Amino acid sequence: MTRDPSPIVLRLLNLTPVLLLGVVLLLFGLQSNRFLSGEHLSGLLAQAAPLLVVATGMTFVLLTGGVDLSVGAVMFVGAALAGRLALDGHSLAFCAAVMLGVGLAGGLVNALLVTRLRLVAFVATLATLYIGRGLGRWISETRALNLPDDFNALASTTWLHVPVPVWIAGTITVAAQAVLSGTPFGRRLYAVGADREAARKAGFDTGRLLAAVYVICGGCAGLGGVLALAQLGAVSPRFGELYEFDAITAAVLGGTSLFGGRGRVLPGTVVGAVLLKTIFSGLVMAHANPYAYALITSAIIFVAVLLDSLRHRVLRGLARRVIRLEPAGQRDA
Repeated sequence: MTRDPSPIVLRLLNLTPVLLLGVVLLLFGLQSNRFLSGEHLSGLLAQAAPLLVVATGMTFVLLTGGVDLSVGAVMFVGAALAGRLALDGHSLAFCAAVMLGVGLAGGLVNALLVTRLRLVAFVATLATLYIGRGLGRWISETRALNLPDDFNALASTTWLHVPVPVWIAGTITVAAQAVLSGTPFGRRLYAVGADREAARKAGFDTGRLLAAVYVICGGCAGLGGVLALAQLGAVSPRFGELYEFDAITAAVLGGTSLFGGRGRVLPGTVVGAVLLKTIFSGLVMAHANPYAYALITSAIIFVAVLLDSLRHRVLRGLARRVIRLEPAGQRDA
């Protein structure tokens, strides 16, 4: 009797992002000795911090079989409003709180559109993406807003020789994974993503669960916007643009399924986000053609979707095999 190779294939697919990260680090490390230095790796993690936070929120939404295309626009609205407030003399803490509030409000709007008006998540969040972009341009008057130096201080401050944004992102990702793997709320999210109708029949309040993940995603977008704004020190009309695709790619690269019901923040989404930022950082150090970035990003998205599709096919094959074996086992009994 031959052994079913499907579990081995599934393990290899799950390990692919980690292996890719190792290969990418090795290749860029061979090109530049500085790439693998502690200083550069610390800076790399700091650069990845905003994406880590936003992709964590996106993971919650993807687990339920949904998607949020508005995270970049939510970041832009919050940043534009914070930029205005900062130039009027308001403190960093107040501006950060406003950005977080904008994120939560944006998530709540998406939640209402999806759960109350029962719009398809793709359509609902695509609409809020365009609304958010327009609102952000109106607030910023379509011009760059240069912020006071204390905003940059957040990005440059370290604690125990580790940048503060890395501590913030690390805390968020650890807490998120603890919620997903160690609470009834997290387990219900997996159930909703695997089979929403079955979860509803089991007594789960699917509407509240779906609303919660969009609010969580919006909050993460707001916090990610704070970290990104601290890094850049200015708000441009393109702030947060295409961030939704980076967040989705990071989550899917890390093993979160676009079909819902499967995924982890740790190590999955974290590895995906760090892999993306490592590739882009390496390209900058290698002085790659800027026009190649779009092609490389497209290739990464293609690889992420391909890996997810292969995982889904393998899991479906395993499920069919179990279903076929169960009646045979019952007959033998």
